[in-house]
Amino acid sequence: MVSGAAGQPQREGVGRGRLSVEVRADADAVVLVLAGELDHDTADPLREALAEAVEAGAGRIVVDCTELRFCDSTGLNVLLRARLAASEAGGRLELAALRPPVARMFDITGAHAVFRVYASLDEALADQRPK
Repeated sequence: MVSGAAGQPQREGVGRGRLSVEVRADADAVVLVLAGELDHDTADPLREALAEAVEAGAGRIVVDCTELRFCDSTGLNVLLRARLAASEAGGRLELAALRPPVARMFDITGAHAVFRVYASLDEALADQRPK
């Protein structure tokens, strides 16, 4: 996880091919900003960033999908497993700004029912509701 002075957002960018993952530790959440395509060949950076956030005790992880153009079943499984791990650790994983192709995958599989999904990252960060 990225560390820094309290109250200052920290950023870490990790990319592997067609997917980049930026980690921002904000006051109330760890935000993972995804850009590109999430699939079998690109899932590792996200898997690692999510595991680090959960292991660090993040109470809330928000995955910003504004720039995520594609997500296959591998990507969906990474998110579902991380949601379960976060929940078991007393935290939560939420999604923001699903683009139509990604939202369709969540709708078709029914996965949208297990995630709290926000229309935008700003909306997600403004929501202070408990789990």
